[in-house]
Amino acid sequence: CGETSPKWMGQCPNCGNWNTMVETVVEKPSGKTGRNALGGQQKPLDPQAVVQFGDVDQKALPQDRLSTGIGEFDRVLGITTSRGKQTGGIVPGAVILIGGEPGIGKSTLLTQMVIEMAEQSPQILYVAGEESPSQITLRINRILQIEDKNKSDKNAQEKQKILSSRLKFLTTTDVDQLITYIEQQKPSIVIVDSIQSLTTDDLSGAAGSVGQLREGTDRLTQIAKRFHIPIFLVGHVTKEGEIAGPKVLEHIVDAVLELSGERTGQLRLLRAIKNRFGATDEVGIFQVNDVGLSEVINPSQIFLGEHDRQAVGSAIACVMEGTRPLLVEVQALVVDSQLAMPRRVGRGVQLSRLQVLAAVLQKHARLPLGSTDIFVNIAGGFTVQEPAIDLALCVAIASSYKNISLPEKSVFIGEVGLLGEIRQVGYADRRIKECKRLGYTSIFTKQSAPSVAALLKQLKLS
Repeated sequence: CGETSPKWMGQCPNCGNWNTMVETVVEKPSGKTGRNALGGQQKPLDPQAVVQFGDVDQKALPQDRLSTGIGEFDRVLGITTSRGKQTGGIVPGAVILIGGEPGIGKSTLLTQMVIEMAEQSPQILYVAGEESPSQITLRINRILQIEDKNKSDKNAQEKQKILSSRLKFLTTTDVDQLITYIEQQKPSIVIVDSIQSLTTDDLSGAAGSVGQLREGTDRLTQIAKRFHIPIFLVGHVTKEGEIAGPKVLEHIVDAVLELSGERTGQLRLLRAIKNRFGATDEVGIFQVNDVGLSEVINPSQIFLGEHDRQAVGSAIACVMEGTRPLLVEVQALVVDSQLAMPRRVGRGVQLSRLQVLAAVLQKHARLPLGSTDIFVNIAGGFTVQEPAIDLALCVAIASSYKNISLPEKSVFIGEVGLLGEIRQVGYADRRIKECKRLGYTSIFTKQSAPSVAALLKQLKLS
């Protein structure tokens, strides 16, 4: 959390976590450059450090983003409208931190980005802190060979020729040597895999310690802003799934991206936890295949690919991920409970939301769910946070309890309040348009029925 203390403490006084304090030796500032409690000696200010807004050279600023060549990646990084044209991708000088579980595909995604950006980037620097250059080369060759087989218009030899002249590997883990190289060569893009492997001789402590992480990231950020060079940092995660290191690490960088997904599943979701140059509610969807990670242009087809239209307890909902509407399948199973306290189990939805909706159905729809176990799942391993899925959850639970299937080509969109009323949700027009595009004709919203009880009666589920 960034809290400091002059001595070791078992519990952090700021965040309350136990045994998280790590000793970091720092140099004592000298009296000439510092300022003591009484004021000390003042350090003169460089006149160039103060810049008037009107004196900023707008033409010297980077106007356009750099496309990664991967549409889903560009979507998450942000989109800028310039001269009537929308461009997505990397802002020059941005420092982007990518985190995720081991083996989830962070290095693979960045490797594919390197291959796509090689044609437009004069020089790409890949800092190999955990892998050798030969291992990274093997991964690049594997991706190129498979791409060449799948796409006849892609020539692997041409791409390999471009990479051989524009991609350089740096095997040092000294952040000062890395900065010296960047100052001299000025590469167009830098990838550090990983930030936990970098160290500086100015601080004691092993690689990955709190001080080393903070200092290394800060120095790389300064060099990125000075020369307008985008830098990607690969970050490890803790057992709890958070990015390893102090919280100040996420404050220093410009964007924090998280690559998530189930190990056994084929989907990978790229989300922006923090983004100074774009929206944080966008999500990029990828599918694992032989190439590595391929873009999913129409994710609704994947989530609904195995949907049985006649199944009991199955309802379709339309949710928003950023500015993109997605259709997902809500599955519910209601059975008699053999326990004193019936269970409420939800995968892909918040358990508290499931408990509230079960109580609403029991109170206002007169469904006796007090002695039943309720299991809810979002098909495809997708996680939904927004309340627009409430109506589909209620209908799926009622369908399973009554053992009656829902009408074909039906979608349920709406939030359900504690009084049983159906509430309007945002982006309603965009959701309805997406449903009609995919062939769904019966769209149930607030306009269909004022309350969930009235809708269940209309569907003959009460």
